[in-house]
Amino acid sequence: MRSDIMTAMNESGPMAGNAGYFSHLPQVSLPFEMPSQPLAIAEMADLFGVTHRTLHFYEEKHLIAASRSGGMRVYDAEQILRMAVINACREIGIPVVIIQELMEELTGANSQEEADAIFHSMLSRRKRELTADISHIHRQMLQIETLLTAEDDGTLEIAKPAVIILNDVEKRCLALMAEGYSAPRIARSLDLPFETLRAMEDGIIRKFQATNRFQAVAKAVLLGMVPN
Repeated sequence: MRSDIMTAMNESGPMAGNAGYFSHLPQVSLPFEMPSQPLAIAEMADLFGVTHRTLHFYEEKHLIAASRSGGMRVYDAEQILRMAVINACREIGIPVVIIQELMEELTGANSQEEADAIFHSMLSRRKRELTADISHIHRQMLQIETLLTAEDDGTLEIAKPAVIILNDVEKRCLALMAEGYSAPRIARSLDLPFETLRAMEDGIIRKFQATNRFQAVAKAVLLGMVPN
């Protein structure tokens, strides 16, 4: 399947348009046989299960480019493969702006191995983000249970303000925690390595004598250390 794609790409040559031409793209499995001819927009939309507007949107973002056959918009083998990469990214929740950055980075790939490595690096980052999100959701569920229990028996203990001393970076971290930012997003916002951020977050939780970030935020709100 991959050799058929590359043969079709080599025969079709560079595409016109801002999406540019790639000599190397990540290897993404296609759930269909590679078309032998360029696809009209309706066929392209049906092939990937998207709307015409979605394809127009990707063109506006310079992610794909259509050529013209008479008055009809058509997509050649390279654009089909680009769409496969875009579709794979969207299915795992990659934002369009990150896909744009990926495509820009791929223009500098000098080999298939390098293109695959760039793609795999992005997938690994997304996996870490999803793992953090799972942990984030789990902690939210625990916090809901904690708050419900505290409301029932009035046992939510509030640490004394004099005990809780935060430096400026910790205060910024706490504020972002209160806004519901995930750990990876806070790390990026504070320009800190992810492990450093997690250690800081754990330290803040301990200072509030809490069991998780959400209980710490709840106590901080009650103490007036962050807005409610």
